[in-house]
Amino acid sequence: MKIAYFDCFSGISGNMIIGALIDAGLDPGILEAELKKLPVTGYSLSVKKVLKNGISGTHFSVITDDHDSHHSHRSLSHITGIINDSGLDPWVKEQALAVFTNIGTVEARIHGVPVDEIHFHEIGAVDSIVDITGTMIALKELDIAVVESSAVHLGSGFIKTQHGLLPVPAPATAELLKSIPVFSKNIEGELTTPTGAALIVHLARRFGPIPAMKIYHTGYGAGTHDLPIPNLLRVHIGETQESDIDTDDILVMECNIDDMNPQYYQHIFQTLLDRGALDVYITPIIMKKGRPASLLTVLCTQEKAETLQDTLFRESTTSGIRTHSCSRKKLKRSFIKVETKYGIVSVKVHEKDGEVITITPEYEDCRRIAEEKNIPVKEVCRQAVQAVYEKNRQ
Repeated sequence: MKIAYFDCFSGISGNMIIGALIDAGLDPGILEAELKKLPVTGYSLSVKKVLKNGISGTHFSVITDDHDSHHSHRSLSHITGIINDSGLDPWVKEQALAVFTNIGTVEARIHGVPVDEIHFHEIGAVDSIVDITGTMIALKELDIAVVESSAVHLGSGFIKTQHGLLPVPAPATAELLKSIPVFSKNIEGELTTPTGAALIVHLARRFGPIPAMKIYHTGYGAGTHDLPIPNLLRVHIGETQESDIDTDDILVMECNIDDMNPQYYQHIFQTLLDRGALDVYITPIIMKKGRPASLLTVLCTQEKAETLQDTLFRESTTSGIRTHSCSRKKLKRSFIKVETKYGIVSVKVHEKDGEVITITPEYEDCRRIAEEKNIPVKEVCRQAVQAVYEKNRQ
């Protein structure tokens, strides 16, 4: 499967993404021809090779005439109309509109107004429209199936905007990058723009170290800054082999409890699971002075962390929660229904390299059938497992 991995060691912006993809092999002529399908005029494209701290990269930019300056405050509906009225590929339209909608939602939240009343400032200008639609065109032309990214370098200091001086990252950038790994190395300047943040958040299925892959092309997209580090966005394009083992990053939240009525646990467990916890469990422990206690552990995604943390504080007696991230590896699973002599049972099957590793009948199905037929539940489970093996032999 073809993958593009973006290394954001010096931030990310829309023009840096396109520059990196051109540097990695995208034909700028094809890009320009596709962009002409947008009902937007008054701009030209610039593609040139530059050196950043001794590394060669491609600088992509959109040069606009003065006519577009009063159009830079386009509304979301105006931008939606421009994209929908274009002759672009349906997938390109869909992805570009999703990015602009996300930006609009974030801007509305920041300014405290309905999204329909939002008028984009810099992001409404033609260069941002070109950057966002151009990125989708580039990914489609390069036949990229998967995008992944490193943690994102934000920069530091202040940035001059139409609202005055704002801290780096800009409010929209900070909001867009919620729950995404970011860092700053005391490099002065805005390294990650709202457009770059919106694009990588929408596109990347994972943020972390470079995955196991065969690299066929590497490209560098140049930014406009001259910095102590190369102001470049690096992209590796290659192939990744789909594995029977899925890997993702989760959070582990845990707290020690020695002073709570144990009857509360059932309610706390169910509340945590209802609010998005992946798993909840208790481990018996001995605390200082020999006191018996329970270690309550919650597994969750980064997106659910704040909600579940609040639930723990409100529902339990803990006054402190420890949190750390970890990598999780999971066998791929499938759900099938098998017919036994007692009835139909849903079964979860885990496989690796074509071999069935575990078979887990759905307990509630087995329990219901056992009650109806007045037979042991373990017998229903045994019949379901046997039915899976027989089905595989056919």
